Amino acid sequence: MARPREYVRHVTWLRRYGFDAAIVLVAGASALDVALSHHGRFAVPAAALIVLPLLGRHRYPFVAPAALWVVAASLSIVDGGLVTRTQGLFVAGLAAAFLLGHLRDTEKGRVGLAIVLVCSGVIVYNDPDRSSGELVFTPLIFGIGWLVGFALRERTAQAAAAEARAEQAERERETAARIAVAEERARIARELHDIVAHAVSVMVLQVGAVRHNLPAELAEDREALKDVEGAGRAALAEMRRLLGAMRREGDELDLTPQPGLGSLAPLLEEIRRAGLPVELRLDGEPFPLPEAIDLSAYRIVPEGLTNALRHAKATHAEVVVRYHPHEIQIDIEDDGRGTGAGDGRGQGLVGVRERVKLYGGEMSAGKDPEGGFVLNTRLPVAAEAS
Repeated sequence: MARPREYVRHVTWLRRYGFDAAIVLVAGASALDVALSHHGRFAVPAAALIVLPLLGRHRYPFVAPAALWVVAASLSIVDGGLVTRTQGLFVAGLAAAFLLGHLRDTEKGRVGLAIVLVCSGVIVYNDPDRSSGELVFTPLIFGIGWLVGFALRERTAQAAAAEARAEQAERERETAARIAVAEERARIARELHDIVAHAVSVMVLQVGAVRHNLPAELAEDREALKDVEGAGRAALAEMRRLLGAMRREGDELDLTPQPGLGSLAPLLEEIRRAGLPVELRLDGEPFPLPEAIDLSAYRIVPEGLTNALRHAKATHAEVVVRYHPHEIQIDIEDDGRGTGAGDGRGQGLVGVRERVKLYGGEMSAGKDPEGGFVLNTRLPVAAEAS
């Protein structure tokens, strides 16, 4: 039994070269059939020559199958029984009629139908053993082959259009995801710059206070602290300019303190008023977190609950905050249908993924086997923070 990789390779080869291989086989069979029943010098290569133009159907989708019929009709003038007495040429003619009906260009398809009907009529007319009914029924058979190709053309066109729409939707989804990631990273950067700017401001103020309180005999230390204070003020000015460049037009300066896990109660109350009953459960002894970690942990909660409220159609949710010695774990569970992504790639969870990745944490999101959707996040906390 072939291994899966070999099976895929065989299927790929058949899709790419199977029809061409069949053409070569039909050409060889036709030549052999003619060799056994005809004695003319040109009959054997002529039989193969009729079929081989189909090998160029990819580059010349109209000319290749039309050439088969033109060549066959021309050779029938020289030898009337060459084409009609070979079963392989009959199969090749049906294939050529099908390909002409399958053309995307409707006008060329109609011309192809005329070529099939006229050339098949000429071939039957030149057959010395023909019956009167064959002049009608033989072109009709090949006309039906053309009609089958024409009917399947519409289905193929619809499938191609659906595939193109799916590819376009995938490209748009990827573009939207990249934009969402860029916007979320910019938002995180603004928040971190706010936090760092606040910390630098406090440091500058403290250095200035210490410098002013130093006695006169420590003049060298006062000068050193003055240089530190000046460097801090210069860094703070550059940071403010950077913050101004990062803010989008219309963004207001946030003068309120950044929220943290201590602000979850009013947040959850807003979620409840929005229509999603949610419970908060704390596990472990809470301890002060670094401001950036605390802010990111807080941001994770509304992202997860918004996903449950808008997309999962949940009727109940639970937020569990677990304090561990060197990490904090936030789990959000709901009883909804989930986003369907199952891997946390939904745009609503972009912010969570980016924040967790920023601090070297872990995140998983997906459907719960027992129902609902689960978001698990872990953020490492430095040992000195606890």
